[in-house]
Amino acid sequence: MANKIITLAGATGDLGGRIATALARRGASVRTLVRVGTGAESTQALRRSGAELRQVSFDDAAGLSEAVAGSSCVVSVLSGLREVIVGAQTQLLRAAEAVRVPRFIPSDFSCDLTHVPPGENRNFDLRRVFHQEIATSSVRATSILNGAFADMLMWKRPPLYDFARHQVMYWGSPDQLLDFTTMDDVADFTAAAALDPASPRFLRVAGNTVSARDLAAAASEVFGTPYEVARQGSLDDLADRIRTVRAADPASESSVFPPFQGMQYLHNMFSGKGKLEPLDNDRYREVRWTAIRSLLEQKKDQA
Repeated sequence: MANKIITLAGATGDLGGRIATALARRGASVRTLVRVGTGAESTQALRRSGAELRQVSFDDAAGLSEAVAGSSCVVSVLSGLREVIVGAQTQLLRAAEAVRVPRFIPSDFSCDLTHVPPGENRNFDLRRVFHQEIATSSVRATSILNGAFADMLMWKRPPLYDFARHQVMYWGSPDQLLDFTTMDDVADFTAAAALDPASPRFLRVAGNTVSARDLAAAASEVFGTPYEVARQGSLDDLADRIRTVRAADPASESSVFPPFQGMQYLHNMFSGKGKLEPLDNDRYREVRWTAIRSLLEQKKDQA
């Protein structure tokens, strides 16, 4: 395993940086692609980790092929809209083909987009277009599907938890099971998959499979204060809200994560269409899954 070169695109982002660290911890040689002109402050952490940095232009096919040559896998954590998810990723995939890189992990990292119908999540629609490019490629791909990032539940203004009101918000049923995985756990699993030449087309993992009612119970126990589930409406109500918010702000279409996009993810989760199953959590037995309860305890300690 050691000395395998894994090329990582999007390493200056939060998840990308964690994947770079996880790969180095597993003994891989990490090569990161950064866009020409990327500031030194954005790459300091990568340099300190020992990662090799290559400045690239995704419009330079020859330069991109040279940058990925010799890799056993290219991992994309690129974030963006069509120009990036379809455009830049396709250029990266074709560059890998040109120099016979055998494997590619696309920037999917979400709930199960393969079961969500077209039109119900804009970002998933873009990924499906790129999946059509993958289907025509000689490079074997592995998509990592991990549910929502559990870290978001602890944000200052998190989805679902309302820490001030001691509530957990939900749409539809408070017993619908939802998938959450921390970014560190996703990074560790992705690193393992990048180094696994036998990884399949899709790998589904969830560090936590819980309902809104489970989230309320966990917070009640950790904080010693009763938390209630708070119904926000039906799934149809949420769908109507998504359409209204989206129509009211056409300029938000140019944002990667505008408010309507976040609501689309919530609809995919509470409808059960994005539910991950069966899970591949045990494929790499050294990967440990962080419980949401642990995140809540950290939040309590920091208060």
